[in-house]
Amino acid sequence: MTNISTSHAGEPIQPLQPNWKRYFSFSTDHKVIGVQYLVTAFFFFLIGGLLAMIVRAELLTPQLNLVDRSLYNGLFTMHGTIMIFLWIFPANAGLANYLVPLMIGAQDVAFPRLNAIAFWLIPVVGILLLFSFFLPSGTAQAGWWSYPPVSVQNPSGQFVNGEFVWLLAVAISGVSSIMGGVNFVTTILQMRAPGMTFFRMPVYVWTILSAQMLQLVCLPALTGGAVMLLFDLAFGTTFFAPFKDGDPVIYQHLFWFYSHPAVYVMALPAFGVFSEVLPVFSRKPLFGYPFVAVSSLLIGVISIFVWVHHMFAGATPGWMRMFFMASTMLVSVPTGVKVFAWVATVWRGKLHLKAAMLFSLGAIAMFLFAGITGIMLASVPFDIHVNNTYFIVGHFHYVVFGTVTMAIFSGIYYWFPKITGRMLSDSWGQLHFWLAFIGANLNFFPMHPLGLQGMVRRISSYDPQYTGWNVVASLGAFLLGMSTLPFIVNVISSWIQGSRAGDNPWKATGLEWMTTSPPPEENFIEIPKIPTKPYAYGEAHRVTSDSSSI
Repeated sequence: MTNISTSHAGEPIQPLQPNWKRYFSFSTDHKVIGVQYLVTAFFFFLIGGLLAMIVRAELLTPQLNLVDRSLYNGLFTMHGTIMIFLWIFPANAGLANYLVPLMIGAQDVAFPRLNAIAFWLIPVVGILLLFSFFLPSGTAQAGWWSYPPVSVQNPSGQFVNGEFVWLLAVAISGVSSIMGGVNFVTTILQMRAPGMTFFRMPVYVWTILSAQMLQLVCLPALTGGAVMLLFDLAFGTTFFAPFKDGDPVIYQHLFWFYSHPAVYVMALPAFGVFSEVLPVFSRKPLFGYPFVAVSSLLIGVISIFVWVHHMFAGATPGWMRMFFMASTMLVSVPTGVKVFAWVATVWRGKLHLKAAMLFSLGAIAMFLFAGITGIMLASVPFDIHVNNTYFIVGHFHYVVFGTVTMAIFSGIYYWFPKITGRMLSDSWGQLHFWLAFIGANLNFFPMHPLGLQGMVRRISSYDPQYTGWNVVASLGAFLLGMSTLPFIVNVISSWIQGSRAGDNPWKATGLEWMTTSPPPEENFIEIPKIPTKPYAYGEAHRVTSDSSSI
C-alpha cells in the first residue's frame, strides 16, 4: 500500500494543528464532531454516575434516610436515561464518527451538515433532562421505560411537568440517532475507498453498519411511541390510557421493539472494539474474520425478533412465549462465534497487557457472565421467577457497564494517540482498569443473589435481610465512581503534555493508522486505493510480528 501520509511531492502531511475553538463551533468535520460527542457524553457520564452513587448511598441501609421517595424515583429514572441516551449512544457515535471515514478511506461522512445537527441535538436533550429537576413537579419518576398508566398521570396538573420534558427529550434523542443512522449507513455503503470491498472492511465498521441499520429499522417505533405518549399526557389523547379505551400494552410493544435491539446497538460497537484491539496487542490477525464480520449482521437480524421476552410476566400468549424464548436463545449463536474468535485470537499470542488490552479482556470476561445470565433470562419459567427483581438489574449492568462502557474506555485508550497525537499514561490507565473492574464486579454481582432471594428493584427501602449484599454493592459503586478520577487526570495531562505518539504507535495496519496523528482536514492527501491483490481474511488487520515496539 502506498504511504498515504505523504503528499505527491513526498513531503509529509502536516497533522491538524490544535484549535480549541473549532470544538465549540458548528463544525462539519467528522473528526471534530466525534470529539464533541465523546466529551459531551463523558460529561453526562459523570452526572449519571453521581446520581447512581446517591441511589447506592440510599440503599446502604434498609431504611429511607437520605432522600424522599419521589426524589429517589427521579434519581434512578434520570440515571438510567442519562447513561443510555446521553452516555452510551453518544460515546459510541463519537468513536464511530471519528473512525469510520478513516477506516474506509473516506474524506468525511455522506451528510456532514446532518451529522452536525445530529450532534447538537444531544446537548438539547441533556439540558431538557437536567432542567426537569428544577420544575415544581419534579423530574420524571416513571423509570427510563416510562410505562403507562404511571407515565400518563399528572397529579401536579401542570402542562409542562417532568414526564412531559422526559418524553420530549427522548423523542429528540430518537430524531438525532435516526439522523446518525442515515449518515453511517450511507457512508459505509457508498463512500468506501476503491478496493475496499465488504470483506476488506474492518470488523469495527461491520459492527457500526449492523448497529445503525438496527437504529433505522427499530428506533422509529420508540420515537413514535414517545410522541404518542406525550400526546396522551399533554393533550388528552387516549392511545395508551387504560381507563379511556387505550391499550398500555401496545406502548410496551413499541418500547421494547426498539429497546431490546438497542442493547445490541450499544453492544455491537463494543464487539467491534474488541475485534480491533485484541489482534494488535496479541500480535496476531483476527481469527475467523469473515465469520466475525457476518455474525454482526446475524445478531442485528435476530435481535429484531426478541423484544417480547421482556413481557413474559404479562398476559403473553403461550405460543408467543415459546417463539420469543427460542429467538432470544438463538441470538447467542452468532454472539458465541465472536467470543470463540476472540479467544482464538488471544490464544498463544504475544500478549501486551496495555490499558486498552486490559479493558477489552475485562469487558469480554464480564460479557461472558452477562451472556450466561442472559440465557437464563431467556427461559420463560426463570424469567417469570426473577421478574422485576435485582437479578435483572445486575444482568443489565454487566452488559451496559461491564461490556459496553469498558469497551468504550478500551477504544479511547487505543485510539487516543490517533485523535490527539499524544500518548496516554499506561500506568494511570492500568490503575483505572483495576479500580473499574473490581468496583464494577463488587457493585453488580451482588444484585444477582439479591434478585434470586426476592429483592425487587426500584425501591428505596427494603427488608433488613438484604442488607449485607446491598452494603457490598454500594461500596463497589463508590469504588467504581472513584475509578474515573485517574482517567480524568490521565486524559487532561496527556492531552496537554503527553509524549508524542507518532502516526502509528501500536504498529497496526488499519487505514486509520496510515495517516498522521491527528489526521489532516480531509484525512488523506488523496483517496487511498486498496491493493487489488485480495487480502487473506483478516490480512487487512495483520500486524507486524515484531512485538518489541509496543
